Amino acid sequence: MLLSVTEGDDKPLKYPSIFFKSDLFVLTKIDLLPYVPFSAETAEANARLVHPGIEIVRASSTTDGDWMHGSHG
Repeated sequence: MLLSVTEGDDKPLKYPSIFFKSDLFVLTKIDLLPYVPFSAETAEANARLVHPGIEIVRASSTTDGDWMHGSHG
């Protein structure tokens, strides 16, 4: 499951079946976090409400070669 920070941190609660069926949640475009009204922590907590065991990874294509920001699961 891919979710961009431009889409809104409420998406896991709006579309729970998608998150429930997913084993991996990739939060994309995290380089935009300072510029959009989005809470990565809220999105991740909402995803875990729907699927407690989901693996979460943050990703950015503009972060000096370190585009994957570890597993948060």
